[in-house]
Amino acid sequence: MRIEVALAFVLSQDLKGPDVPVFDVLKATEHVVPALEVVSSRIEMKGRTIVNTIADNAALGAMVLGGRPVAVDALDLRWVSALLYRNQTIEESGVAAAVLNHPAAGVVWLANKLAAHGDHLKAGEIILAGFFTRPMWVDPGDTVHADYRELGSITCRFV
Repeated sequence: MRIEVALAFVLSQDLKGPDVPVFDVLKATEHVVPALEVVSSRIEMKGRTIVNTIADNAALGAMVLGGRPVAVDALDLRWVSALLYRNQTIEESGVAAAVLNHPAAGVVWLANKLAAHGDHLKAGEIILAGFFTRPMWVDPGDTVHADYRELGSITCRFV
């Protein structure tokens, strides 16, 4: 199992593509909150591709939300950073701009991709915008801590 650092966008309005711009995502977002994605692929194989991941429902096992929710205009979301620890050792670090130059761009991509299939993002949904650290392997007994500085932190233990 692996962990990835992300920002979660909590929507207050529907987002319907095609052609959703970043500004519409920001307008439709109630707040963002620090998140961890637990990547739990049901298939592990050498040479895994994006096609395998999509077929595996993007390998989402769970999401862990924490820290402090913040309005999208309260700070420059591109500069949200995180330190990712496993058992009190920093294993990864990153900045949210690594998600397509702005984390809201990950939500843009999803809204526009769903439109091509006749679907849309709905008010109240929580959308993981995309990870901005490399996936980190975790094992039973590991404690994971993600420090998002001014947005707070998330700590969880795997059993």
